[in-house]
Amino acid sequence: MIESIILWFLAILTAPFFSAVILKIKAFFGGKKGPPLMINYYTLIKLFKKGSVYSNSTTVVFKLGPIVSFACAITALMFLPIAGYPPIFSFNGDIIFVLYIMGLGRFFTIAAAMDTASPFEGMGAAREAYFPIICEAATFMILILFYGLTGELQLSAYFAGKNTLALWNMAGAPLLFVVISFFIILLTENSRVPVDDPATHLELTMIHEVMVLDHSGPDLGLIELGSFCKLFFYSTLISRLILPFDPGIPGLVLGLYIAGLVIVYMAVGIMESIMARYRMDKVPQFVLTSFALAFFATIITLEFIK
Repeated sequence: MIESIILWFLAILTAPFFSAVILKIKAFFGGKKGPPLMINYYTLIKLFKKGSVYSNSTTVVFKLGPIVSFACAITALMFLPIAGYPPIFSFNGDIIFVLYIMGLGRFFTIAAAMDTASPFEGMGAAREAYFPIICEAATFMILILFYGLTGELQLSAYFAGKNTLALWNMAGAPLLFVVISFFIILLTENSRVPVDDPATHLELTMIHEVMVLDHSGPDLGLIELGSFCKLFFYSTLISRLILPFDPGIPGLVLGLYIAGLVIVYMAVGIMESIMARYRMDKVPQFVLTSFALAFFATIITLEFIK
């Protein structure tokens, strides 16, 4: 339990650091040196030192949005088997609880954006409510696959210890479809290229960034830290899938886990460097690809087991 709590705390502390890897990769492709790997910490400290500004049109919902979204992100990490270690909390069906917790954070982010009475933030909120619906369908399809293989509905049954390697032994090659599906879900849920561009400030093309335009100071800091933790959550799932090995040596297991995280964050940076953001009418087709991959992986695997 102590190890799980320490890893959870370290996950929150290191999430901004790993996100800076994406900036370094993008700078490399652009022929630049890029910001230091500690840039996100400098930004968070700067935001938490400032004061928050509130519009006369906002209510308490606007103030609750950043707090609830951040709380939901770190709560989801409590159920995450970090580096293959058992999570802080685990029970049968906890994966459903985690999905609803993350949905609650999204709901309050959308509600806070709508509370500003800004048409631009309302536009971003509508997109934020639409695209994750497809991601949820793909996620539940993956859960059907995992449940068919293990008979369990908890994250620790899939990503703790040698369980991930057992998934590969049972499912085989179709699990590659799941890895790609999870990566598309990661890009969509975290508003990354080609779904959204976190570096742009053109309201007509933004999703996540346009919803937080009116937040400032510590409120914006909580939103940024929550988004780092959310990206860390999905990156951990993919990291465990691509490097599922458990040699039994704690230091080596942790090293493999960190290597997997770096690979995932580098892949995100490469995607943002070699691809442009899709037109809004093309984004649903891209996100639906995750559902199609998860669906085919489930059908092929369950038919093979039968």
